[in-house]
Amino acid sequence: MNAAQVPGLLRRLAAMSYDLILVFGLLLVGVALVVLPYSAFSGQPFPRSGWMHHLFQLYLLSMLSGFYLYFWTHGGQTLGMRAWRLRLVREDGQPLTWADGSRRLFWACLTLAPLGLLPMVWDAQGRGLYDRLSRTKMVLLSATDTTPLAHRTQTAGAAAPPPTKRSCHRAGPDR
Repeated sequence: MNAAQVPGLLRRLAAMSYDLILVFGLLLVGVALVVLPYSAFSGQPFPRSGWMHHLFQLYLLSMLSGFYLYFWTHGGQTLGMRAWRLRLVREDGQPLTWADGSRRLFWACLTLAPLGLLPMVWDAQGRGLYDRLSRTKMVLLSATDTTPLAHRTQTAGAAAPPPTKRSCHRAGPDR
């Protein structure tokens, strides 16, 4: 991986910030889907202890994990990563599997995700602690790179077509 492909710390933190906004909204909807019906039907506030509370926490954790695992395994990008032109791949450049994503999520939680990025300042390859432990890497895409990761890996041996310029205006009389 050459230096031009390694995203910096600020870019990665910015992508995390975008994703935190999305995750907050997702969890807010998840809470509303459970707490509001429970309170409406039982006439009581949602329990803050006991087995139902623990089950609820597990439900929220699965929503959070599902968000990251889905996006990491389907294109290698969360919405925040897409906005900042980042893509997550394995060390060998292939897309993440569910096992790879689960391993990365485990290590990111264990190293407290933003703190796990600090070693990338001193790392020669610009990788954070959980990048190394999960055997993944973050790459910076060029501004013109819009090829989906799955398509790129399937056609690795074939010559890629040149990028086309997209316009929001259609030319011609059939407009």
